[in-house]
Amino acid sequence: MGYYVRVEPNVNIYVEDVDPGGGKPILFLHGWPANHKLFEYQFNVLPAKGFRCIGWDMRGFGKSDRPWTGYHYDRLADDVRGVVEALGLQDFTLAGHSVGGAIATRYMGRHHGYGVSKLALIAAAAPSVTQRPVFPHGLPAEEVSKLIRATYADRPQMLQDFTNLFFFQNLTQPFADWFFQLGVEAAGHATAKVATSFRDESTFADLGKINVPTLIMHGIHDKICLPQLALALHRAIRNSKLLWFQYSGHGLFWEERNKFNEELEKFIN
Repeated sequence: MGYYVRVEPNVNIYVEDVDPGGGKPILFLHGWPANHKLFEYQFNVLPAKGFRCIGWDMRGFGKSDRPWTGYHYDRLADDVRGVVEALGLQDFTLAGHSVGGAIATRYMGRHHGYGVSKLALIAAAAPSVTQRPVFPHGLPAEEVSKLIRATYADRPQMLQDFTNLFFFQNLTQPFADWFFQLGVEAAGHATAKVATSFRDESTFADLGKINVPTLIMHGIHDKICLPQLALALHRAIRNSKLLWFQYSGHGLFWEERNKFNEELEKFIN
């Protein structure tokens, strides 16, 4: 079932909710520059195992509204809170991929993990995508700046290049076309502004506030959120488990989907 949740005046967030009836809820936060359809290969499987799978489209992406402002981590975490309250979610697993992982960690810090019983960080863009004086393990900030400039200059070409960078395993052309289209569905200004946020923002201060069991899953061939980010998360988050995916880049939820689904199911149960 799909519906909209109002998170602030004139801003509505699209939510896809597959509820088999009474199952443990998982709220999936997608990565950049896609939408809730990114988790198709989880929504195909996990509801049959009794899980309630909920996906949102971040503001500016997919079917959600496209305001000009509100693409920083605090506001995006507040949007998550709005969805959680509207759906009455309690004792749920929060699962964030890429920038969705950064938003998840900000939610845990800013909203004290409201309603969350377990946290799954999937190739998370946390604690920092880019290099900083105290964190030399990310990408050079200029690499993200190139993405932003390319978004404004030729977004379709940027999306095609990003698709090629996203996955380690070879893609069929129809799958590559499908993945490309997820990015096309977003607003151009939202695509650029969220990229600016993950270039400039970090979630170091949020990690020490996470006090729920946390599963960190990361592909060893990830060229977008480098594997060193997962190590930093594991060191900083109490009661965390780090699980490597040997045959994946940034898209482990598809590249090793059977393992991914099995490990997520095992973690939640």
